[in-house]
Amino acid sequence: MAQQLHFLMIPLMSQSHIIPLTDFAKSLARRGALVSIVTTPLNAKRYNPTLASSPRIHLIPLHFPCREAGLPDGCENLDSLNSLDLARQFFHACRLLKSPLHDLIRRLHPSPNCIISTSAISWTQDLADSFRIPRYVFETVSSFTLHCSRKISHLVDSVSFDSELFQVPQIPHSVEFSRNQLPRIRTRLPTPDPAPPRGTLVNTFQELEPWYLNACMEERGSVWSVGPVSLSNRGASERFSRGNEASIDEHYCLKWLDSMERDSVVYACFGSLCTLSIEQITEIGLGLEESNSPFIWVIRKQEKSCGEVEEWLAAEGFEERVRGRGVVVQGWAPQVMILAHPSVGGFLTHCGWNSTLEGVAAGVPMIAWPMFAEQFYNEKMVVDVLGIGVRVGVESCADKQGLVRRERVRSAVVELMGERGMRERAEALARAATDAFEDGGSSFLNVTLFIEDVVRANAEMAVNVLESY
Repeated sequence: MAQQLHFLMIPLMSQSHIIPLTDFAKSLARRGALVSIVTTPLNAKRYNPTLASSPRIHLIPLHFPCREAGLPDGCENLDSLNSLDLARQFFHACRLLKSPLHDLIRRLHPSPNCIISTSAISWTQDLADSFRIPRYVFETVSSFTLHCSRKISHLVDSVSFDSELFQVPQIPHSVEFSRNQLPRIRTRLPTPDPAPPRGTLVNTFQELEPWYLNACMEERGSVWSVGPVSLSNRGASERFSRGNEASIDEHYCLKWLDSMERDSVVYACFGSLCTLSIEQITEIGLGLEESNSPFIWVIRKQEKSCGEVEEWLAAEGFEERVRGRGVVVQGWAPQVMILAHPSVGGFLTHCGWNSTLEGVAAGVPMIAWPMFAEQFYNEKMVVDVLGIGVRVGVESCADKQGLVRRERVRSAVVELMGERGMRERAEALARAATDAFEDGGSSFLNVTLFIEDVVRANAEMAVNVLESY
C-alpha cells in the first residue's frame, strides 16, 4: 500500500522541525513509500549525509528569499540568525516560499498524495487545497504541551503579576505555570492549527502520555502518535551524522565513553537556538567540573560569544584541567549516539521537545533548564508528570533569567546522579519507547493507520473530482 504513495514534507527551516520530519520520513520510506522533503541549498548540504542510506527519500532545495525578507544572505535556518529578533523576517521569508512551492508541486512526478507540514507554517494548507490533496500537521511538541496550553489560554490574563503561579485545571497531575514561563509572544503558544488539516501527527508515544494524547484526540479528532521518531536512526552512522556534521571524531567519542563506568557521565547540551552569555557559560563549565562527574559539554558556536568562550577556555586552562574526565565540544554533537551509550547517566538539557524525547528514548534522567518557547512545559512534564528529572531552578524565560551559579549546577548534577529511582523510571520508559516503535507497537500501528488514512483521503478526493464534472 505505501509503495504507491508519495509524501511531500514541508518543514519550518529549523533544526527542531527538520530533524524530526526527516526521522519520520525514514519510517515511511521503510514501508516502501517515496518521500520528498522541501529544503534550501544550505540545509540540503547539512542533511544529505544523513539520508545516504535512504534512496527513497529525496531533498528538494528551493531558493530561500533572505534578501527579499530583509535577512542577511545565508540565513536559511533559524539557528543561523545572529539574533532571534530577526525571527519575524525569517517567518516572512518562509511565507514567500508559497509561490515557488506551488510551481514545484505542479511539476513533481509522481504527484504527491499528501502534504505533511509542521504547525508553524499553516499556510501550506492553501497549497494542499489548490492541488486537492490532504494535508497533515506534524506537531513538534508533546500532547501534554498541546493540551495544557489550550487549558491555560484563558487564565493567562487573569493573574495579577508575571511571577504569580496558577494551576492547570482539569488534568490528572498538579502542574503550575507563571506568565514568566510562557512564550514571550502569546500567539506562539501551541494551539490547534487554524487551517483545517486532515489530521495530526505527534512525535510521542501512547505509553508516555496516554491521558494527554487521548485529550488531544478528543479536541482534534484524527491524531496519531508516531514517535519517538529518533529511533528510526538504527545504524551507528545514522545516529552519528543525524542533524549536522559533528564537531567531534566518532571513534574518539565512543572510545572515551567506553572508558567510563555505566551511568556515570553527564551529557550537557542546550540545543541549536539557546543563546547563553559568556558569564553563564563559565558558570556551567565550573559547575560541571565541581560536580566530580565525568561529562561531555556541548557549547554552541555562537557568533557573539564564540571568541570569548575560546579565550576563557584557554585562559582558564579548563580543557587541560578536566582532561580524562571532561570533553568539551564546540559545535554540533551526535546527541542520539551519545545518549544511547551505557555510560551516560544524566542529561543537562534546555528541554526542547526533540532533546527531551531523545533523553526518554535513551532512558537517561534529566536536569531541566528551560529557556524559551514551550520548554517550561517540557520541564514540568519531565519533573512533575514523569518523575525522571530535577530542576536547575530557573523560574522564567531566558530574557528574564538571572545567572545560574556554578553551585546550583553542581548540586543539580549531584542530586540527579545519586537518584536510583529516577533512573529506573527513565529506563522503564525507554523500554516502552522501543516497544512502541518496533513492529506491532503502538507507534508502528499508528503509522499504518496514518498511511491507510492517506489512501482513503485520496480515494475520497478522486470521487469528489469525478462528481464535480
